[in-house]
Amino acid sequence: MHCDPRFSRVREVFERHFADGLELGAAFAVYLDGELVVDLWDGVADRRTERPWEADTPVFAYSCTKAIAATVLLQLAERGLVDVSAPVAEVWPEFGVRAKQRVTVEHLLSHQAGLPALDERVPVAEFEDQPAIAARLAGQRPIWRPGSAHGYHALTYGFLVGEVVRRVTGKSVGELVAAEIAGPLGLDLWVGAPDDVIARAARLTAEPSPGSESDPRLPAPDTGSGQGRRAPGALPRTPIGPPKDPIAAIAMAAKDPNSLMNRTMGNPRIQDLQGGANNPVMLRAGWPAVGLVTTARSLAAFYRSLLGGDLLRPETLTDAIRPRASGPDQVLLLESAFGLGFMRPAMSFFVPSVTAFGHTGVGGSVGLGDPKYGVAAGYVMNKMADVFSGNQRAIRLMEAVYRSL
Repeated sequence: MHCDPRFSRVREVFERHFADGLELGAAFAVYLDGELVVDLWDGVADRRTERPWEADTPVFAYSCTKAIAATVLLQLAERGLVDVSAPVAEVWPEFGVRAKQRVTVEHLLSHQAGLPALDERVPVAEFEDQPAIAARLAGQRPIWRPGSAHGYHALTYGFLVGEVVRRVTGKSVGELVAAEIAGPLGLDLWVGAPDDVIARAARLTAEPSPGSESDPRLPAPDTGSGQGRRAPGALPRTPIGPPKDPIAAIAMAAKDPNSLMNRTMGNPRIQDLQGGANNPVMLRAGWPAVGLVTTARSLAAFYRSLLGGDLLRPETLTDAIRPRASGPDQVLLLESAFGLGFMRPAMSFFVPSVTAFGHTGVGGSVGLGDPKYGVAAGYVMNKMADVFSGNQRAIRLMEAVYRSL
């Protein structure tokens, strides 16, 4: 492990989390102006076998994937292969039906497309057939008028963005990540992990933290036994507005299997796989919204490379992190803000700096870049935070980083 003396408080916070029983296994890495100043790991990768967490232990990082998928698409835009301001139907003709003719690629990247939930339950047999899932979305009608509101497309983001990438290149996001990002930069980072990586990946657990009375949920709030179907026109076509009490609203939505939140986060239903997100099917599938398997060091190095201009031109990144949608989130029921695939500071991305960008993953993982301070950071773990309390561990670590600058 490595920790620059300037960042000793970061190591103290990291170690205290283990001492207090808040972690099972975890890793945290920070680059400052391109230099690796923090590289910490500890604990066990699998509580069943007590296999230790090593320097190169990868783990499933859920929605941290979205920023990487966005980078793949933005690379294609730089090459003139796709226009983010153009209608999706220009590259995906089947998509341009049922009031989606004017949905742009930008709408997909900024969660404004009005397609956060799939109407029909996706069977497990289809989990590794991304074009088939995308075809389901192509036949749907938006829940709200695209561009008039935003709501977190927790899973559908990946099938939508991934299909645009496939239509333009004939390749999957995972294939392009390997060829254009992970391979050239030497990163332990996969969107769709090979068998040897799956074999050594950390195993996620929903073991509750000491003192927590919340029900920890591994991949998402419980979706019950409903099929997630709706009659045409049954959902609101206009923004619902911010709830007066977002915490109460979130708690109520999490208990309702028919809420937009649950239908968004629970279809395809990862829990239908034995072992949930630990199942090799999920680790191998490479969903561009939640398919990332990586280490903290490589996640941080991805953001270091973004800040350094190795992956995108500086002007492309500056435009990509410019907020396109902010305010009440129709799915999360709290304030959120999005650029082109990147989260910006808001209740859904609680960070110490207003110039930071990045993405969280359910359970607590975080990737972050900050052009003002030259900070790039990645945090991954296998002990999932519950859905209501969020992840104070990552927040405390990030605060310690900024206090050390």
